[in-house]
Amino acid sequence: MTTLIGDTGAGRHTEHAVLAEGLVKRYGDKRALDGLDLAVRRGTVHGVLGPNGAGKTTAVRILTTLVRPDAGRATVAGHDVAREPDRVRRGIGLAGQYAAVDEILTGRQNLEMFGRLFHLGARRARQRAGELLERFALTEAADKPLKTYSGGMRRRLDLAAGMILAPEVLFLDEPTTGLDPRSRNEVWDAVRSMAAAGTTVLLTTQYLEEADRLADRVTVIDRGVRIADDTPAALKSAVGGDRVEVVVYDAADVPAAAEVLARVADEGTEPYVDPEERRLHAPVTDRVAALTEAARALQDLGVGVEDIGLRRPTLDEVFLRLTGHRTDAGAEDGHGNGTTGESDTTKERETVA
Repeated sequence: MTTLIGDTGAGRHTEHAVLAEGLVKRYGDKRALDGLDLAVRRGTVHGVLGPNGAGKTTAVRILTTLVRPDAGRATVAGHDVAREPDRVRRGIGLAGQYAAVDEILTGRQNLEMFGRLFHLGARRARQRAGELLERFALTEAADKPLKTYSGGMRRRLDLAAGMILAPEVLFLDEPTTGLDPRSRNEVWDAVRSMAAAGTTVLLTTQYLEEADRLADRVTVIDRGVRIADDTPAALKSAVGGDRVEVVVYDAADVPAAAEVLARVADEGTEPYVDPEERRLHAPVTDRVAALTEAARALQDLGVGVEDIGLRRPTLDEVFLRLTGHRTDAGAEDGHGNGTTGESDTTKERETVA
């Protein structure tokens, strides 16, 4: 196994904000983590992608010092999570799966309260609350009770609370779970803003689109181990490059469409054909030329086309290729919720203060 963490403490000056090597965590006879390696570069958004029960939350709990690993080592913000937990906590922020804010208080009061919990003086806590309310576009709602906030506004306030001390590393454990698409986009905008300001963000998610849209790099984990680690584009390229996809109106035209795609497909490949859906696709290298040629040939043959276009592999296809199952298939295999502790939610933000 490649060594990620030296014994001299020199890792504090490396380009990585988070380094983990061989992390193991057992719950009874089940292993939530089974030798997990992870490397997160400073100033990036790093996605940790996996199904329910894959070990994502357990990894976050170890890296934020809430749980001790049974084996392996990890450093966060240059400090060992087991030997220097207090120093780790001073350099991180954490937002769990559910917003850890008070429904009765206003947004401003919540942030001031968290400021005091993080040992800021009253004046500095008020000042920091104002700064964060503006940064997360919550100024207009600052003095309204939280019960009037939308789901997206609550999550943005929760992210703001995690930024009280301007942490070097912010851990977001499935931050958009349960949100509608509009609220999810609001949270994504907030995460991009934090990363642009220089915060390292480690984001766990089971939403493939979320990892694709936000992450500079993605680690795919399944059953407590890392099975892939690369940029979203590189992961998708490993599954396959561009392809021309066609849906014909009439099933009788499928053979003719297949012949057209065979002519534009990469050498040595054959078109994929789904007769029931009347859908065909083929891998291509010169994407624009191939699409143009296929569209012209289908028109010349009089083939009615319902849809035609260029497609690229999705992270869903990547995960399916790597694991043999989709991201929503994790919990039934004995590695999921209830047996590994993976369902535990890190809601007590003050425990990492």
